[in-house]
Amino acid sequence: MKLVSVVLSGGAGTRLWPASRQAYPKPFMKLGGRTLLEQAISRGQDCGAGEVLVVTNQEYLFLSENLVAEMADPPQVRYMLEPKGRNTAPAIALASISVAQTHGRDAVMLVLPADHLIPDTSAFVSDALRAAELARKGQLVVFGIQPTAPETGFGYIEVTKVSSQPQSVLNFIEKPNLATAQGYLAEGRYYWNSGMFCFTAGSMLDAFAKYAPDILECANEVMATAQCQPSEMRFNAHAFGLQPDISIDYAIMERANNVSLIPAKFGWSDVGAWTAVADAHTPDLNGNTLACEQHIDWVSVNTSGTHVHIDSHGHKSVVATVGVKDLIVVHMPDALLIADKKQSQDVKKVVEILKQRHINSAQHQSTLMPPSVNRPWGTYATIREEGGYKVKRISVRQGQCLSLQYHHRRAEHWVVVRGRGIVQIGDVEYLTEPGQYRYIPLNETHRLTNVGEEELILIEVQCGDYLGEDDIVRLADVYGRA
Repeated sequence: MKLVSVVLSGGAGTRLWPASRQAYPKPFMKLGGRTLLEQAISRGQDCGAGEVLVVTNQEYLFLSENLVAEMADPPQVRYMLEPKGRNTAPAIALASISVAQTHGRDAVMLVLPADHLIPDTSAFVSDALRAAELARKGQLVVFGIQPTAPETGFGYIEVTKVSSQPQSVLNFIEKPNLATAQGYLAEGRYYWNSGMFCFTAGSMLDAFAKYAPDILECANEVMATAQCQPSEMRFNAHAFGLQPDISIDYAIMERANNVSLIPAKFGWSDVGAWTAVADAHTPDLNGNTLACEQHIDWVSVNTSGTHVHIDSHGHKSVVATVGVKDLIVVHMPDALLIADKKQSQDVKKVVEILKQRHINSAQHQSTLMPPSVNRPWGTYATIREEGGYKVKRISVRQGQCLSLQYHHRRAEHWVVVRGRGIVQIGDVEYLTEPGQYRYIPLNETHRLTNVGEEELILIEVQCGDYLGEDDIVRLADVYGRA
């Protein structure tokens, strides 16, 4: 039977600020050298999924496509592009309709959030294949995680007794208080709800028809007006927004009587806070962990239990910590976080405060945009910005080009430092190589195309009385943004 992996890729990940931003959320963070989204896609492949359906916001399409294209063994991926988030029940309803239409009601769907860390792939595959067998028998299967602590940040699932075998689910329980969680841990009949599921498309559609017919009706209306292409589905924003904002747990799993639990044999983390990120790294003898893509010399004096995360435009050769314990230190080009590990869940409060304080100002970008902003053609990073000028580093992938555009309130100076490009200014095209300079006056049309054999890197200096990203008038664009 057909197995389709459905990867739910979304969420702002505010507890992982400043590395996770609204425009660059948690699924795109790297752990162990690979992004969480890539790891989720690979897990579906390892289970034998013939197709991967990625459910994500339409703004993340190019970012997701670029990530998949760079995988060593890129799978066949279809994208279900949401114009706005409506929680997991509408997403799974739409995915179930699509899978049933494409592969039939008997197709098995393995639903995997894109923000989980599962180091033991073979154990996961073993459990997933057991879940698929149950799904073919009409069960709605959830993966349960054996609790290791009285965690108050997870939902719980109650079963009759502890067993290594699949079990019927008695109850789904929302996030408990500490005393209740301690009781669950002591009793041993409760599992953490992982948010991973397995079922056939037909079984889930039948469950929606029985327990949440309003959601199914809305989903059918959304699908009726969907724009479907071989690799993507787009939806009418108004119709999509009419869907209820509700989780699959509330809508279906808590109501259905054919729910089974697979006790997971694999280690699992939802990477919900910086402490989970730290736990994913190998500690030194003092329990310290370091995350940095560049080589860095960390000098730690009387330091223990501390996690340091470095992501900087400029290379840092040394980081030093003295006399600190159980801290989270995250250095980004535009933000610095220092937090007590015990209060890492409260990082999301920083994002809330920043949004309220700077709702209409440039500082609000620290919660929206990552330091390196992804575009269909590549990336850009702001290196310096002061009154009247801004300096950017622009990277354009091989064969890609920026839109034909102009600006009302700024002129631009371009210097190519790597690669070869065609710079169009007005109606004239200039081959531009490393060390060569081009000037784009105010209101002049221009475009940059990478015609070389490698990545093109450009240093751009903007000069003007307004330097916002919305001062762009696109005249033509190969990515459909004009």
